[in-house]
Amino acid sequence: MRTAFVKMHGLGNDFVIIDRRRQELDLDNAAFARLADRRLGVGCDQVLVLETPMNARAHTRYRVVNADGSPAEHCGNGVRCVARYLERLGEASDKVVVEIGSELFELFFEHGSDVRVDMGVPRFEPAAIPLAVDREQAHYTASIGTETIRFGAVSMGNPHAVIEVPAVADAEVARLGPAVQGSGLFPAGVNVGFMETVSAEAIRLRVFERGAGETRACGTGACAAVALGRRWGKLAAQVTVDLPGGRLLIEWDGQPGQALWMTGPTTFVFEGTIDL
Repeated sequence: MRTAFVKMHGLGNDFVIIDRRRQELDLDNAAFARLADRRLGVGCDQVLVLETPMNARAHTRYRVVNADGSPAEHCGNGVRCVARYLERLGEASDKVVVEIGSELFELFFEHGSDVRVDMGVPRFEPAAIPLAVDREQAHYTASIGTETIRFGAVSMGNPHAVIEVPAVADAEVARLGPAVQGSGLFPAGVNVGFMETVSAEAIRLRVFERGAGETRACGTGACAAVALGRRWGKLAAQVTVDLPGGRLLIEWDGQPGQALWMTGPTTFVFEGTIDL
């Protein structure tokens, strides 16, 4: 059976969108991994599968599959692409409501290709991340070989660890990313961010993602870095995040229970069909 898809990206973080509302789909994890393979399939960091929502307020429900076929809970760059995809179909004009798990997220169309997203409330409690420690702290440590890594942790609907570094260009992302992921502290795995603070209003960031490796950009990773930077008293309420693929704007007043907002671009690449 041939499967129709649309290829999109947000700052180089690329996706294959499959609209299950418009076609039959029965793929296992291995088939998703083949689809994401850059030599054998279409190629992407994540596959986004759109489904009929359970809540009547939502335009669509979506789920995320990593490049290795494993599931993920949320994707900040991906959900913006979903919104622009629905706009392209004529299903939305000014706002989109997307169902993710049991929650609803609102997205608003800005100038150009930008989309502004309600990314929900950052969760710092270890059980919400999840993080296998006895109590919540602003910083945690992990033993990696003979060295001790200091990091913060937060859930943005998916688990994140953030390590402060003097310069992201020199960060050992390929070594420390998998090491923190394999530390045993994160039962559901973790996305590992490396954050360089430029000023209270600007940071640089690289992210090693679960199931995909280092990506050109990570939307939830940018949100996590700013949330933790605010918690550490280092960042302002509006922060530009420079990633290898481009820039995101993150806004959060830092108050408990208040949603964090992300604004960034989306790009259509091509569409087609593939026999999996």
